[in-house]
Amino acid sequence: MKNEQDYIQDIADIRSMMERSSKFMSLSGLAGIMAGLYALAGAWIAYRVYQFEPDSIRYADANGHLTEIILLAVVILILAVGTAIILSRKKAQKRGEAAWNATSRRMLAHMAVPLLAGGILILLLLSRGGIGLMAPLTLLFYGLGLYNASKFTYDDLKLLGLIQTGLGLLSVWLITYSLLIWALGFGVIHIVYGIYMHFRYER
Repeated sequence: MKNEQDYIQDIADIRSMMERSSKFMSLSGLAGIMAGLYALAGAWIAYRVYQFEPDSIRYADANGHLTEIILLAVVILILAVGTAIILSRKKAQKRGEAAWNATSRRMLAHMAVPLLAGGILILLLLSRGGIGLMAPLTLLFYGLGLYNASKFTYDDLKLLGLIQTGLGLLSVWLITYSLLIWALGFGVIHIVYGIYMHFRYER
């Protein structure tokens, strides 16, 4: 007959199987680190090359470099998302799982709603000269997207989402430092989170 320890192990195995089927566990810590490095490089370019220093919500012309700054943001986004896809796929293959499955689709769907809403709002504000809100709103809606997605992956993502949301709100209040806070959120916090994820789940 099975002893109590065997039953406890069986319950742990069942719980692990249920978690794997209901949560996407292939997020890569290295992807977070890379995303942070891309963000820090982008913030440096925006500040040093394009002199992007918003001091108010209506930062009308971004020193004549608005198009370049938007393109820079798009490049950073493509690099970060592309790296996350590649590394998450590799991690899923090592685990013998498919990266694109019902759980990952649900996770992305829940994350997409606030991201799309935020993207549309940012574009509308840009058309009205609200350039100073670009950095705060990207942090805010990204944080909400992470919080939404956390129910389908590691619970640690919830805290990351709350931190990014908080930084977004803070940078609205401290608009003069919004680019620095953006670099902190997307850069430093991502790197710290990525290192934590790597050592906790991937070693």
